[in-house]
Amino acid sequence: MALETAGGGLAFLVGRLIFGAVLGFMGLNHFIGLEGMSGYAASKGIPAPRLSVAGSGLILVVGGLAIILGVYPLIGAAALILFFLGVTPVMHDFWNAPEEEVQSEMTNFLKNAALFGAALVFVSLSGTDWPYALNIGL
Repeated sequence: MALETAGGGLAFLVGRLIFGAVLGFMGLNHFIGLEGMSGYAASKGIPAPRLSVAGSGLILVVGGLAIILGVYPLIGAAALILFFLGVTPVMHDFWNAPEEEVQSEMTNFLKNAALFGAALVFVSLSGTDWPYALNIGL
């Protein structure tokens, strides 16, 4: 089964590129801002914060590339789902944040929730042939 509706292939490609690129950029930011993000992770009680930040950055980069290229998209999207399930409620627990941080944490929580939902969509489409993709999968 292919995604070949009128204009659907191009829209899917653009959406896939944007989604994957945003995730890849977020992952690269984990490496660029490793010190600051590690301190924030430590403040949230994350064990081995430096390793955790680097590992989560790697998941974001690899998952984003999997979606962009259509290479093992099921594995990439599933890794992203697990990342967002684990990270979002721990790192962006707006319900426990000081009053001045509630809005920022809620915004980040909701952003991650939306990205989680998009990753679920990519899991559901992983068994189809993606237009303009390498279509290497399980």
